[in-house]
Amino acid sequence: MKVRVLGIDPGTKSFDLCGLENGEVYFEEILDTSEIAKNPKLLIEATEKAMPLDLIAGPSGYGVELTYLRDLNIQTLKNWYLTYILLLKEEDLEAALKKGDIGIMVYSAMTETAMEMKRRGWPVCYIPGVIELPTVPAHRKINKLDMGTVDKMCIGVLGVYDQAKKLNIPYSEVSFILVEMGFGYNAVLGISGGKIVDGIGGTKLTQLVGNWEKMDIFTGGGISVSGKLSPEELIKCADIDGRCEVAWKATMDGIVKSVASMMVTVPHPKEILISGRLTRIEKVKDELLERLAKFAPVRRIGWLQGTRRVKESAQGYAMVADGLVGGKFARLIEWMGIKNAKGTALDHIYHPKGKSVKQKLEEKIPF
Repeated sequence: MKVRVLGIDPGTKSFDLCGLENGEVYFEEILDTSEIAKNPKLLIEATEKAMPLDLIAGPSGYGVELTYLRDLNIQTLKNWYLTYILLLKEEDLEAALKKGDIGIMVYSAMTETAMEMKRRGWPVCYIPGVIELPTVPAHRKINKLDMGTVDKMCIGVLGVYDQAKKLNIPYSEVSFILVEMGFGYNAVLGISGGKIVDGIGGTKLTQLVGNWEKMDIFTGGGISVSGKLSPEELIKCADIDGRCEVAWKATMDGIVKSVASMMVTVPHPKEILISGRLTRIEKVKDELLERLAKFAPVRRIGWLQGTRRVKESAQGYAMVADGLVGGKFARLIEWMGIKNAKGTALDHIYHPKGKSVKQKLEEKIPF
């Protein structure tokens, strides 16, 4: 009996689709994020190419406990998706769309495709990020929205499988710190005993309160500091341009400090695994190898056999879907507690202002 699943990773630079048949890669598709923002049907058409499917791990943003699209009401689906998957208010979406912000246009496209998948009756589920996992102690979640979004959690899944296979050890002995450097965002995760136990993500509480706007999360990083249009350009000019040098050093210092702080949670990692689009740039890889080697041996995370194009997060998305339907990775997904994830990214806010915003959102759109 064939088990066919698809993982859809919504990245800042690209949407990557990874299909597995009986645990083996059979389908890969990469779509430019800016093109999906303009034409959401591209994602629907690409998904159709992989059909038939037993399960689709759909674009899950900040994550929720395991939730199936079939169980959601189409009348409230749009607001549910905006509120819990994207942490976005509908009025903020409308305001940002009027300004033509590409990041928010992607969020709008993701919402539209969720609605279309619902109308077509596709077997879609939404999966947790790091903060919803039961393997992360509650005291580490206080006043946090993001300890690693769903894509980062999925790379953690790939990493557990990869280290267990490479070192020929059971999941219970897997231990590493993951450094993920994507096109837009970085994250550092701590894995102990083959389970994600901690994470450092990028989204802060200020996103929900005050005059902070949702589209502000797409600005203010290294590209804003350097004035360059892409991370690749920033890195290329780091040795000859003062602003690029500052942005480069800030980025690398941030990674090293995050790894150092994660050593409190995972004091004796077997390895530090690096992943993400930026780690495939020689200068970034060499810097990470040099600066992180004092903590533990450093290497690039391994990909699933047969993968040629799609990035690590898409592979992890597909592995989760496969495990949820009892496929090759069922034991891994069970071990990592993904089925037992609870709640949403809003559940651990205790700050009075943030808590009041959370209550208003939940009153309007119950989870």
